[in-house]
Amino acid sequence: MTPGQAKGAADAGDAVIIDVREADELAQAAIPGAIHIPMGDLLDRLAEVPRDRTVIFTCHSGGRSETVCRYLEENEGFAGLVNLEGGIVAWAQAGLPVSP
Repeated sequence: MTPGQAKGAADAGDAVIIDVREADELAQAAIPGAIHIPMGDLLDRLAEVPRDRTVIFTCHSGGRSETVCRYLEENEGFAGLVNLEGGIVAWAQAGLPVSP
């Protein structure tokens, strides 16, 4: 999903964005309103990942979040997970809001 599509879905309440980066990365730039669950903590916090709406995962450039989507769908029974193409880098380059 492109950054513009992700923002539209989140703004409409149709999707939630989960950022899987580490806290030090998040401190540099974050998507306002995104839920922060570091990749390493995800299995312990699966209850925080909604199963009843679209979940868009993001990271720095899309690699980790793609891995998370694939893992959760293949091993944890999730469906319809979406990777934010290009991660926070693409989001910022698209001129979308970021918070420090």
